[in-house]
This record gives sequence, C-alpha cells and structure tokens, in this order.
Amino acid sequence: MKIIDRFLLSHFIRILVLCTASFIGIYLLIDFFEKVNDFIDHQATLGDYLSYLGNSIPFILVQILPLAILTAMVLTLGGLGRTNETTAMRACGISIWHIVQPLMTLILGLSLLVLVLNEMVVPWNTQQLNDLLEVKLKGKQKTELTRNEIWYRHGDRIINIKVAHPHNKRLEGVTVFFFSKDHKLVRRIDAPKVEYEQGRWLADQAVDRNFAATSGDLLQTSPPEQLALPLGRSPVDFLERENPNSEQNFVKLRSIAHKLEREGYDATRQRVDMHNRLTKPFTCLIMGFLGIPFALQRGRKSNIALGIGISLGTGVCYFILQSLVTAFGYAGAIPPLVAAWAANVIFLLFGIWLLLNVKQ
Repeated sequence: MKIIDRFLLSHFIRILVLCTASFIGIYLLIDFFEKVNDFIDHQATLGDYLSYLGNSIPFILVQILPLAILTAMVLTLGGLGRTNETTAMRACGISIWHIVQPLMTLILGLSLLVLVLNEMVVPWNTQQLNDLLEVKLKGKQKTELTRNEIWYRHGDRIINIKVAHPHNKRLEGVTVFFFSKDHKLVRRIDAPKVEYEQGRWLADQAVDRNFAATSGDLLQTSPPEQLALPLGRSPVDFLERENPNSEQNFVKLRSIAHKLEREGYDATRQRVDMHNRLTKPFTCLIMGFLGIPFALQRGRKSNIALGIGISLGTGVCYFILQSLVTAFGYAGAIPPLVAAWAANVIFLLFGIWLLLNVKQ
C-alpha cells in the first residue's frame, strides 16, 4: 500500500470511528430516554439493560453508518482541502479518483459488512429487542411469527392470521380454533378476509365448522356467511408487530413472498422490504460518493460545522425521500424494485452532477 493511501485511510478511519460512535451514542441516548419509563415501571434487571444495549448497537450501526460515512468523507476531504493538501496532491499529478480510490474501497468493504449484518445479525437482534420490550418488560402475550404468519392464544381460542394490514384495518387468511376445557377442538372458523368495523371484526365469507368434542368428527359445516369473529384484539394491537419483516433477512423474505403469492395473498410489503435489504448496504457507497463533490466544491472554505450541517441535511433529505417511495411501494403505486432503489439512484445522479461541476 502506498504511503499516501495509508495517510488518507488513517485520516478517514479516525473521523469515521468518531462520527459512528457519536451517532450511535446520540441515537441510544434518545431511544433510551423514550423507553426508560418502561424499564423502571417493570423493574428491569441489569441483564435487561445490557441486553437492550447489546441488541441495539448492531441495528443502530446499520441505520447510521451511511450518514457517518458521508460526514467522514466531507470532513476528511474538506480538511485536506482547507490545508491545501488536496491541492498539493493534485499538483503532483494525482487525480481526484486516485485520491478517493482507497476511501471508496474501504466504503465498499463496509457496504459488504452491512449486507452481512442485515442477513445474519440484525434480524435476530430485532427479534430479541421486540421480545424484551414487548413481552418481558410490558408483560404482553407473545405473538408467534412463523413465515410471516401470526399466531396467538386468546381465552379458549387460538387465532392464526396469514397477513395483517393494521393501517387498513384488514386481515387476510384468518382461522379461529375453539377448544373445550379438555383441549379438544370443537369449532373452526375460516375467513379469507376480515374488516374491522364499529369495534368488531367482520368476515363476509366465513366458513363455520363444528366438531364433536369426544370423537373429533365433523358435525356441521355452514355455507359462507357474514360472521363477527372474536379475535380479542384491535388493529392497534397488530400495529405493534405490523412489520415482522424487520425480523427477517432477504432469503426468508423472498421465501415468504413466494409462499403468500402462491396462496393468493398480497406480498407487496414483503417484496419492498426484500429489495430494501439489498438497497441499504449500497447506500453507504452512494453517501461516500456524494461526499466527494460536497467537500471538493468548498475547497479552502471548508469547515467542520458546515461539513456536519451538509451531512445531516443530506441524510434528512435521503430519509424523507426513501420513506416516501417506500410508502408508495407498500401501497402498490410503484413496483417494489423501484420503491427500494429510487432514492439511491436519485442521489447517485445528484452526486454525479455535482462532481461534473467541480472545478478541475
């Protein structure tokens, strides 16, 4: 490795570590103060606090790393430009690309690291956090998720839901099992679609089956009719676990989407989240690339406050745009692939335009 590459990498890594640690600390501080009442009210142990901290850091790292990379790139190149070191390197015949090449190579490695974390670590951490905050601390009954299906028990009933759309107050693929006191199946209701109206879950095409408590033989099957299903929960209850996709990686989401589509259910949300698993790692590359023209355009006028301000402003704009196109994707207004990659493509084109306008 060339001496100049080691110099650039050491300078960039120091700033990147500082930015990453700062952003993680700020994120943890804000998030903890939002949840501290739950920890105190439910008398959390030291192990609970440590579990929360350990499971939060990988999830937060994946979220803030693109912003940290953008900030580090702006501050690194901006600092070198302010001290005329960039000018000196270019005067020696070193092009802009050769200056940023070792930095972009490192960022590519960090992107691959994020991809691995998203596939192998973050889904498990998210599940552990959900169990800690919702089940252990708040004492709520655990909702089991199996291949994106929802299972839970309520009284003498066990409810299975294929897909929940809490914002639309709609459930798909609902099955309610009724059991006697000696745990024998006595009744089963199947409904392809259920709507929440006036405080009740109503199914238009529900099929009701009754079974003998002793032998388990089918006694009666009613034709499809409208029934009020005793699910024991409101749409708000499903909202808390609305996005079980956060506990799944790309491979599992693709499997879930194929399964739902084969069974005739809407898998748009799963498709969007599946593509987002591949989008997020490459956001690091986009942000690193975007930091190059931001820093070079300022030259000797660069300063720390301005660099941080530009980075935070860019991060906010990216987050707003990504949230907007993702919402369009969930609603089916645009294809899932477009919803996942649109923000990255737009910011990449914006970065190219800025770079072309940098004075050589």
